[in-house]
Amino acid sequence: MPTPHLPALRVPPPRLPAVRRAAVIGAAGAAALALVALTPASASAHGALSSPVSRISACYAEGPEHPQSQVCKDLVAMSGTQPLYDWNEVNIANADGHSRDIIPDGKLCSANRDKYKALDMARTDWPATSVTAGSRAIAFRVTAPHRGVMTLYITKAGYDPTKPLKWSDLDTTPIATYTTSSTVTGGSYNFTANLPSRSGRHLIYQVWQRTDSPEAFYGCSDVVFGQGGTGTAGTAAAAPAAPSEQQIAAGTSRSTVSHHGHGGDTSLVAQNTAASGRAAGTLRTALGGSAVLAAGAVGMILRGRRRTASRTQA
Repeated sequence: MPTPHLPALRVPPPRLPAVRRAAVIGAAGAAALALVALTPASASAHGALSSPVSRISACYAEGPEHPQSQVCKDLVAMSGTQPLYDWNEVNIANADGHSRDIIPDGKLCSANRDKYKALDMARTDWPATSVTAGSRAIAFRVTAPHRGVMTLYITKAGYDPTKPLKWSDLDTTPIATYTTSSTVTGGSYNFTANLPSRSGRHLIYQVWQRTDSPEAFYGCSDVVFGQGGTGTAGTAAAAPAAPSEQQIAAGTSRSTVSHHGHGGDTSLVAQNTAASGRAAGTLRTALGGSAVLAAGAVGMILRGRRRTASRTQA
């Protein structure tokens, strides 16, 4: 009598012990965390003061190709028109709250960037906004909102606009501190500043430090207490105006500023590239370590299955 054919007995692979499961999950989690934590963040915050209007915004509003005031003509003669088309980008990518340490005296308005060096010209004919002491509405035209802190300072009594601006020229107490959000209504951050008693020409200095990135933005707005827009040397300053929405839209195609990166100086681009390279190297190292862990965990699984198959066949 023939022996009946019996189907082969299939033994399911054993469930991984808890330690091995933890190793696999941990390795995969480490790789995912490395990707999230070490990928360089992109820049996505830009803008400038529109009231009182900043130097760069006022010159952009006059028209980069045909500026009206002598100071804006001199800016274009010194640096070309590109800084004006990039009016919303006076920044330092890696400021990280250390603006006073990394921006030297005399370079505050340009944030020590050669591209914007004309903004540091110490003269009395910058378009200036007429102001008085007390509460004043502030508007900051933002082209890409983000979380951060906007801080405004004003120059001390006795400030001399014919000399390069120094940190010591600014009152240590801000005239406004405003927490910015990642959303904005109407295209501008709007808040209130408290202007102290002053006379003559002064300057409001803006520092916008992001809290979700080390990037910071800077700006200088000229103001005059009392005598309208007349400079201390008797030169009548042009009536200041912020760029219109039509001007902003028209200049977008000429801008080198990206909401996902940085335009500007070659040296700063090189620094950012180097920083990105270091981050990428760290990422590769972290991912390499995660790959080793994952490979080890997979090896444990395969070895365990081979041993189980051998015992079954035996």
